[in-house]
Formats: sequence, C-alpha cells, structure tokens
Amino acid sequence: MGLGDPRVPEGREARATAASYAPPVGDLQALAERISECRRCERLVAWRETVATEKRAAYRDEDYWGRPVPGFGDPAARVVIVGLAPAAHGANRTGRMFTGDRSGDWLYGALFRAGFASQPTSTHRDDGMVLSDAFVTAPVRCAPPSNRPMPAERDACREWFTAEMELLERLRVVVALGAFGFAESARWLGLSPRPAFAHGAEVIAPDGPTLLGCYHVSQQNTFTGRLTEPMLDAVFTRARQLAGH
Repeated sequence: MGLGDPRVPEGREARATAASYAPPVGDLQALAERISECRRCERLVAWRETVATEKRAAYRDEDYWGRPVPGFGDPAARVVIVGLAPAAHGANRTGRMFTGDRSGDWLYGALFRAGFASQPTSTHRDDGMVLSDAFVTAPVRCAPPSNRPMPAERDACREWFTAEMELLERLRVVVALGAFGFAESARWLGLSPRPAFAHGAEVIAPDGPTLLGCYHVSQQNTFTGRLTEPMLDAVFTRARQLAGH
C-alpha cells in the first residue's frame, strides 16, 4: 500500500500504517521536503502550476511557490489547526499555510491574540513569524480549483496528513476550521460514529486529543459576519485551556 492509496485504513490502524512510510519520528523537515515534491494528482499539479505562472496582477513580480505546502509551526505543539487546502494566491504563492491572504490575516491575528504567534500578520515565509505550541496544516496540500478538492485528491493526500499529525507527539487539541477539516480530523482520530461539524463543537477522542470545531476563516464567513473575531478568539481560548495553559 503506497502513499496516496485510498484504501488506507482509518484511526489507530492508519496511524500505525503511516509509520511505515513516514520519515523517522521527529523529522518534520524531512516530511516537509517529501510533501513539497509530490505530483500525485494531475489536476491539482496542473492548476497550482498554471496559477503560479499566470499570477494575479498584484503579485506579478513575485515568484510563486507553486508546489504542495507542508504544515508550519512548533514541532512540540500541543494545539494543531487544520484547514482545508492552500489558497491559490495565498499559500500557493508564499509556500506557507494561511500566509499572504485575508484568511491568514484572521487566523494569525487570532493566534497572536491567544499567545500562539509572535506577530499578528503572516505575509511570506521569511517574515519572522514564529508559532509557539501551535502548528498549522491542512488535509490537502495543493491549491484546488474553486477551493474544492475532489474525493480522490483528498484520499491521495491523506497519508501526508496522517504522517504529519503522527510526528506531533505532544498533540492535545485539534482545532478544525470548517466541515472538511473537521471530518478529516475526526477520521484521523478514529472517531466513530463521525461527529457532526458545528462551530464550538467539542469532541474528546477515546485515546487522546480533543477536537474543536470552528467556522473556517474564509472571506465567505468573515465578510458576512458568520464568523467574528470574538467567536474565533473564544475557540483559541478554549484550545489553550484544553492544552494545559
């Protein structure tokens, strides 16, 4: 069973299986390098590279990352934030999760207010951002057209997600941004039956971390007021409490 095989088992069995093709425990950098070289999904490879070549006018003088995006943060994190996938002109441009777009402004602003981030904005990979006790990742590593990965693409990327999560040995809280990240996090945690997503949902896994649900920090939610800064701050306040701060 190779990387990206959709027949990969779930929950605890999936975690054990991931160890067979993940780098040695603790080597997140080696995993990040392997993730950034992946070309498994033809549609996603074509899209991310087309975007990186054509560019948005505002960024025409920048060199786009245009590759899969690994997670970012503290290897000793007790709190992990799980999104959906890189944004075409955000992480696909900058090479860092939730960096260089409005969604990232909301997320890193909240992480800063909660004491997890060294600064309130995340603009590029070399901007000096440092996360403390937090790690940001996503189940899908390439920017998908219309922000909608296909089921086969989600499944092909699942083992990267599993391997990365397994290397975060101190993990105690998973904050899932949106229903997609919530479902994939619940699957990784081996939760059965699958819990329904809701903002503020709190589910304790049988053998470890607590899963928290939060509306995604997309403009669709933040511009309409469905997600407000106080709502987002409350989620990370709870995450800090559960992590033992």
